[in-house]
Amino acid sequence: MAQLTDDCFAFGGKLMRIEEAVALIAERMPVLADIETVPLALADGRICAQDVLAKHDLPPFANSAVDGYAVRHADLAREGETLLPLGGRLAAGAVPGSEAIAGAVRIFTGAPMPNGADTVFMQEDVRADGDRVCLPPNLKRGANTRPAGEDLPRGGLAIPAGRRLRPQDLALAAATGHSELAVRRRLRVALFSTGDELAEPGAPLRPGQVYDSNRALLAGLLKRLGVAVDDLGIIRDDPAALRARLDAASGGHDLVLTSGGVSTGEEDHVKGAVEALGRLAVWRLAIKPGRPIALGQIGDKLFVGLPGNPVAVYVTLLFVVRPLLARLGGGLTETPASWPVRAAFAYRKKPGRREYVRVCLERDPDGAPVARKFPREGAGVLTSLTESDGLVELPDDATTVAPGDMLTYYPHALLW
Repeated sequence: MAQLTDDCFAFGGKLMRIEEAVALIAERMPVLADIETVPLALADGRICAQDVLAKHDLPPFANSAVDGYAVRHADLAREGETLLPLGGRLAAGAVPGSEAIAGAVRIFTGAPMPNGADTVFMQEDVRADGDRVCLPPNLKRGANTRPAGEDLPRGGLAIPAGRRLRPQDLALAAATGHSELAVRRRLRVALFSTGDELAEPGAPLRPGQVYDSNRALLAGLLKRLGVAVDDLGIIRDDPAALRARLDAASGGHDLVLTSGGVSTGEEDHVKGAVEALGRLAVWRLAIKPGRPIALGQIGDKLFVGLPGNPVAVYVTLLFVVRPLLARLGGGLTETPASWPVRAAFAYRKKPGRREYVRVCLERDPDGAPVARKFPREGAGVLTSLTESDGLVELPDDATTVAPGDMLTYYPHALLW
C-alpha cells in the first residue's frame, strides 16, 4: 500500500487558499485504495480504476430509430411523392436477409436496416396503398436511422478511470459488453466526535451538555461520497483515552476523522494526542466558516481534524476533505456543481478570505433565480443548512456584495 510522505502536510504560508489546499492534496497525497473487480450490480458509487473501452460498436449495427418504412434514398423521386412496392417486414431482433432491398420494407424501432437501405420514413408520414406505400418528398438521406457506432465506436472510451460510477455509467458499460468492472476499494474511515460537552442523541442531557450532531452530518455525507464509515462514538476530554482510542482506530482504517478539539485551548486535547502518536500540521484556511483544519498521521494512517461547529464541518468537508478522499480513493478531483446567480442581498466581508454564505433561491419579477441570504449567520446554526438551498461563494478579495452582483452558487441538492 502507498505511504504518506514526511512533507505531505507542510505549508509555510500564514493562510492557505482553497486552491492551494487542493493543489497540495493532488501533489502530495498517494492513492491508498487497491483495485478489485466487481459485477456491474455492485459497482454503483465505486471509483472506476481503469479506463473502460467499448468492446464493440454501439449500436453494433445500423438500425431504425422509429417505426416506419426503410428505403434506399436513391429510389426516391427528386420531386413529388414516391410510390414503392412493399416487400418484407423487420422487427427488433430480426435478422435481415442478404438480398438487396427492393422497394420499401416495413421496419420497427431497433430493427437492423435491410441490405442497401439507408433512410427510414416515419409510419405516420406514409400512406399505404394496397401492397404499395406512398412516401412524401424532401426527406434527407439517413433520416431516422442510427448508424453502427453512432453512440460509441469499438475501442472508444466509455468510462474514464477515476470517475465515481453512476447508474448511467453502468448502463453504458453493459451496452458495450462489460459484465464487471475494475474499481477501487472503498476507503475506510473511522469517525469520532470529541468533547465532554457532547451527549449521544436520545440520552439524558446533563447540565452543560448538547447532543452530538456532527457525527450524523459527517457519516451521512461520507457515505454519499462512497466511503465505508465506522462510527466510533464520542471521545471524552481525557488525553490518555484520546491517545488509546485514536491509536486503536488507526489500525483498521485509511483515515481517522474527528470534529472539534484541535485548537489551542487547555481542553483541546486532540492535537496533543495525535502528536504523541505521530505528527500533525494545522492548516489555517482563508475561508469562513471553517478556518482551522488539522491534518497528520497516526502511525502510517491519515488523520483529519475538522472544526467543531456544524456549518464549518460542512464547508471544510465539501471543499477540502472531499478532494482529499477523491485523491486517496483514486478518483478525479472535480469542482463541486455550481452555477452563477444574482445576489438579492447586501453584505460586507474582510478581504483575503473566501466566505460561503447560506442562501435561499427566489425568483425576481422577470422569473430569474436570485439568492437571498439566510437571516442567521452563525457557524453553529444547523437550521441554516436545513432551511437554505445552498451556498454562495464570496471571492477572496471582495469586501462587499451588492444586490445584483453575480456570485457562484453551490446547491445542496447537487453537491453530494
